[in-house]
Amino acid sequence: MRVVSSAVARVGALAMLLVAAIAVTGCSVQSGPANVGHTAAARPIVDPERVQVIPDLTYATAGGVPLQLDICKPVVQSKVALSFRPAIVIIHGGSWLEGDKAEPQWRAVCEWLGAAGYVAAAVDYQLAPKFVYPTQITDVQEAVEWLRAPAQVKRFGIDRTLIGAFGGSAGGNLAGLLGTVGHGSLSTGSRVAAVAELSGPANLTASGAERPVLRPRVLSYLGCRSYAACPQAVAASPIDNVDPSDPPFFIAHSTDELIPLSQSIDFVARLRAAHIPVTFQTEPGDLHSISMLNDTLRAQIVDFFHTQLVHRTKGRS
Repeated sequence: MRVVSSAVARVGALAMLLVAAIAVTGCSVQSGPANVGHTAAARPIVDPERVQVIPDLTYATAGGVPLQLDICKPVVQSKVALSFRPAIVIIHGGSWLEGDKAEPQWRAVCEWLGAAGYVAAAVDYQLAPKFVYPTQITDVQEAVEWLRAPAQVKRFGIDRTLIGAFGGSAGGNLAGLLGTVGHGSLSTGSRVAAVAELSGPANLTASGAERPVLRPRVLSYLGCRSYAACPQAVAASPIDNVDPSDPPFFIAHSTDELIPLSQSIDFVARLRAAHIPVTFQTEPGDLHSISMLNDTLRAQIVDFFHTQLVHRTKGRS
């Protein structure tokens, strides 16, 4: 069952910025407001022949419109040698207003995690301003529940008790919400067992609104006319949903990008105060979201998921 927090308190907004550039070493994108929505040409991270891509699977319908995801799964022996594999939900960025699961840079992420041995599921969700919060997190929660259904467990060989989340930018915010919304067991419903997020805005309330250039996008996403009348900003902020039952996190953030580094610093502090294991990686410069993904950071993220998901699977067998 989907669970969306009803917390109501502080008001305001921060926001999200660009649809991130391709995740390959040496490929960069400026992080200024003029580049909101900018994408870069993609190059494969892995040999596509190592991954089977199954596109455009419907995980739910909304108003008669299908909501779809792409599956990327390994076709060769990989680091994760299991009968039933953990799954990772991939959530694209784009200020909650734009972006697509199959954009080349996000497809590359899906193929990378599939080649690493996971059943990777790149998810589309309904976009603002037509659809406002909590539509986006509800859609992503629906995708997690779909992956846990017996039909998908059988078809894709998923370990339904071990589903992780990966997101960048607005997708990092939604991945953070997947990890923090709800309480209790991480192996049922829409809960996830591990979260890796890049450049995710964790605080959408007034206290996190340091960059005015981004505020109109957050207001559009939250469905608010002004920050003074936007109580849903709290419920939409991962930092305000943390509790001790939440999963381990991997958080990466550039030191000089448009989303303030303080967003992740404060979120890490809140998670650690709740005794949630956190790996926190800062990257020098202004690269945003998956444009940060160099060989080292990719290896760190795969090791994080391997520790949090694969080791748990082997421990039960």
